[in-house]
This record gives sequence, structure tokens and C-alpha cells, in this order.
Amino acid sequence: MSRLLFILALLLGLAAPAHAERLVSQVSNDSVEITSSFDGERMTFYGAIIPDAGSEQKFVIGPFQVIVVVLGPTQTRVARQKTNVLGIWLNTDQIEFRDFPSYFHVLSSARLTDITDVTTLTTNLILPESHTLAASSEDWWKGAVFGRELVRLMTEEGLFGVQENGVSFPADNFYSARLTLPSNAPPGPYLALTYVFKNGEVIARKSEGFSVRKIGFERFLALSAVQQPLAYGVICVILALFTGWLGGVLFRR
Repeated sequence: MSRLLFILALLLGLAAPAHAERLVSQVSNDSVEITSSFDGERMTFYGAIIPDAGSEQKFVIGPFQVIVVVLGPTQTRVARQKTNVLGIWLNTDQIEFRDFPSYFHVLSSARLTDITDVTTLTTNLILPESHTLAASSEDWWKGAVFGRELVRLMTEEGLFGVQENGVSFPADNFYSARLTLPSNAPPGPYLALTYVFKNGEVIARKSEGFSVRKIGFERFLALSAVQQPLAYGVICVILALFTGWLGGVLFRR
């Protein structure tokens, strides 16, 4: 598991709030397999809010609000600014974001700002922009400006998103949320972070992990490109020559 996901999971365990309620959660799939026909995968996140172990309460009292944050594997992203110089578009400035999630989606039972304040959302890395501030070690203002554009671009690619009606409550203490991973979901370890709020305060939280991985020939190509780049390049050239030759033979007939 990448470093950021590990740290987030660790913090959730260490910083669990001391309340009379606890969260029991589950994710529908432990593993998502990518093949040549992969066009996305529907995930379900569900759980129940129950009295904490040893509590004298026999049932919990709401109302509760739930936010589910789904994080993909982290990577280093570079955001560049293009400027028109004498009619030529050139990269004139850039900023690097380290340990930046390659996938980020938020599901909530209400508007985020109706659930809690912006400070709490930012501190818990629930807002997309909070990850740009945490991943950038350069100028704060520059990181915010470039980060906003990076979030916009990744949102257009379907890799970032906020769905403020994505969590429903079939019962007072039972929630469920559905999310469709896109066909371009990056392979690697994922983490689903669930926060339970009451009166604007986090009263319970839980993390669940699952993986997205390539299998079959797609996995072979991906591993070859990383582990044996020379052999991968030779195979690609051979396949391209064979495909061109075969096309010429078929069309000549």
C-alpha cells in the first residue's frame, strides 16, 4: 500500500474519537479485476452505527450524517502552466505534487458544508483541494492555484468527483453508498474512509481497503513495460510489423 494510504489508515485508528457509538462497515468487493473488456465496476459501501463495546446504551440516537471518501494509489503529479510567448505556447511555470491520489471520490448523505465546517473537512482531507495543499511543499498560494486546475482536469477525466447525495439511510443507523469505478481507474491499492458525523462532529470512522488490478494479457503487458522495457519495446515493434504485413496481405487480396 502506498505511503499516504497507509498513513491515513493509521491515523484513523489512532485518532478514533471516544464516543458511545462505533461504526461497522463493509465494502462489496475486495478486488476489482481489469481485463480488455473492463468498462467500470460498481462498488457498494455499507455499514451500521451501533453502540460501542462496553457502552450502557442499547441503541444509538441520531440523526447521523455519513461521508465516504474513496482514495486511489498515490503518485507524483506535475502541473504546468502554458503561456503564449510570441505566438508559441510554452511551459513557463510548474509545480510538483507528491503523494497525490490518482483517484479521489467523495460520497455524502448531504451537502458537505451542511454536515460540518470547512476546517474539519480540510483537516480530514475530505475536500479534493485539501490534497493539493498537503501534497505541495512549495509556495502555498501557488500550490492552491495550480492545485485547483489539477483537480479540475482530473474531474474532467472522471478520476475526481464529489457526489453529495451518494449516501442513503435505509434505516436510522444503517447507510449504503454506491460508486462506479470508471474504466480508466488506475490499478493499485484503494482505501475507503468512512466518517460518521453528529451535530457537525466526527463521532466514528473506519477504513476499508480493496485493490484494482490487471489480470491476464493486460497484466503481462503492464509488468513487462515496467520490469523489462527493452523486451517490451521489441515485442511492440514485432507486433506492429506483423500487423502491418497482415493488413497489406488482406487488402491486396
